[in-house]
Amino acid sequence: MTIDKMIHLPDLSFIRLCNEDYGINRGLYNTIDMFFYERGFERIIDRRKNILYFLDHIQKGADVEKKRAKFGSGGLKIKIDEYLLEFEKEGNKKSMQLAK
Repeated sequence: MTIDKMIHLPDLSFIRLCNEDYGINRGLYNTIDMFFYERGFERIIDRRKNILYFLDHIQKGADVEKKRAKFGSGGLKIKIDEYLLEFEKEGNKKSMQLAK
């Protein structure tokens, strides 16, 4: 499934995709969604794209067998901030490709 199709899934299907592909449960997804919203990504399409890019980015450093990223105390905020710094360096022109 292409990213353009994924971002238009109904909420429950999108959250399931995040869980199945990235090991992110609903609570963690809601926290990530809120972080992006608070940082200026008001349009749901922009947020969902960036959530998928972010999850793909952190999955590269995750436990390969478990397919889950571990954040630790305050780690999620640090990872999102690192991702957003990279995003800004690229001039807000995110052209990353998902690993799938």
